[in-house]
Amino acid sequence: ITEIQCSDGKLYVSAVLDCFNGEILAAAMDDNMKKELCIATVNQMKKLYGKRLVGTVFHSDRGSQYTSEAFREELKSCKMKQSLSGTGHCFDNARMESFFATLKKEKIYRIAAYKLTREEVKTIIFRYVFVYYNRIRVYTANPLGLPPVKYREWSAARKEHAAA
Repeated sequence: ITEIQCSDGKLYVSAVLDCFNGEILAAAMDDNMKKELCIATVNQMKKLYGKRLVGTVFHSDRGSQYTSEAFREELKSCKMKQSLSGTGHCFDNARMESFFATLKKEKIYRIAAYKLTREEVKTIIFRYVFVYYNRIRVYTANPLGLPPVKYREWSAARKEHAAA
């Protein structure tokens, strides 16, 4: 979860990153950082990916949102496995923290989010993540610097071709 100051208060963003290709799979935003925010993020994934979530690993820090019984039950309902950072091991969640730093440097600080309402910032974040970051932006961790969605598609095509 990351926090963004807006003109009408703080906006909290909960997102899920796929470690395979760096794609942001889901992102929920609210004016608080209670467990319901994280549950909403999982519910987005459930709607988008359904049974494909079975057996996947959901890694997070040890925040109270992620250790709550309600959140754990939500993961169980998707048949996902939970993985938590080690106590005092802040680097365990480095990829997600790196994404949030990129979001802030490339978008939030440039638009002066503190002058915009939460609703305006939500729209900007949604477009940045699901249009630009996932589909257009060069992602150096992927082969050829492919954006996350393009790398997933490229990898699937290679797998299909190899099976043929």
